[in-house]
Amino acid sequence: MDVLKFSTVSDLMQRLALAPPMHPLIALVNYDRQQISLSDAGKWFMLDFYKITFKRTFQGSVKYGPGSYDFKEGGMAFLGPGQVVQMSGDQNDYEGYALYFHPDLLAHYPLAQGIKQYGFFDYTVAEALFLSAKEKQVIVTVFEAIGLELENSIDQFSNDVLVAQLELLFNHSNRFYNRQFQTRTPTHHELIAKMNAWIYDQLDNGEKLINGLPSPQDIAAYLNVSQRYLSDMLRSMTGMTTQQHIHLALIEKAKTLLNQTDLNVAEIAYQLGFEHPQSFNKLFKQRTNSTPVQFRRDRQGGN
Repeated sequence: MDVLKFSTVSDLMQRLALAPPMHPLIALVNYDRQQISLSDAGKWFMLDFYKITFKRTFQGSVKYGPGSYDFKEGGMAFLGPGQVVQMSGDQNDYEGYALYFHPDLLAHYPLAQGIKQYGFFDYTVAEALFLSAKEKQVIVTVFEAIGLELENSIDQFSNDVLVAQLELLFNHSNRFYNRQFQTRTPTHHELIAKMNAWIYDQLDNGEKLINGLPSPQDIAAYLNVSQRYLSDMLRSMTGMTTQQHIHLALIEKAKTLLNQTDLNVAEIAYQLGFEHPQSFNKLFKQRTNSTPVQFRRDRQGGN
């Protein structure tokens, strides 16, 4: 697959036949006012900067990575540096806003590190943010404020204002994603149930643990979701990360083996995928405030 790589926002604007950005590190494309060139339709782009796409509502889809996101309800999609996007050839797909900003814009600001907490830049296409009418208006207001700031001449306050506006946009998006996790509970409860069933199946089958314990990456791949989306969704709905769910299932399985078998602690550790029994002992003690030996002795009445 041939990929066109863009290192600067200015280079991308030129390629799309758009006016040069007023600020070299950030550009806002308002599709109501600007029409891009479709000469590269079907080609894949890799950006060394961030992209946020916002659609109010329209009949169309935007292709990200191996899939596409249907924006018929309107919503937002987030792309981090180094990810790949395919350019659509349908002019109807270009509605709403596209915001591009380079990581260098955040240099010398806490947001340069803080942006890592916003997991949606690592989500996949199927995990885009759907927005209510009220939420759309909130997002439009922020985009309009960014647009107004970009129309001003750059001065010593420009970056301060723009970075603050970006952080506001991220915080609204975080809030709306949390609402999405909560309001789509049937779907997410099914996902959690499927995850737990898979984890216990792995733990019940020693042959599947030959290469070690299941990882968050393994679970996300099985569920066909991004690792970050899964962890954020679980934290929102259960208060635990994917790794903590793995540990919870692991401890419950260990308790069963300690109660119902004569396997020694080392044998249980190996059966559960631990390379070193000491690691199993440490985790068990952390989660139960008891060593495996103490747990078994207590359950057997101290005998």
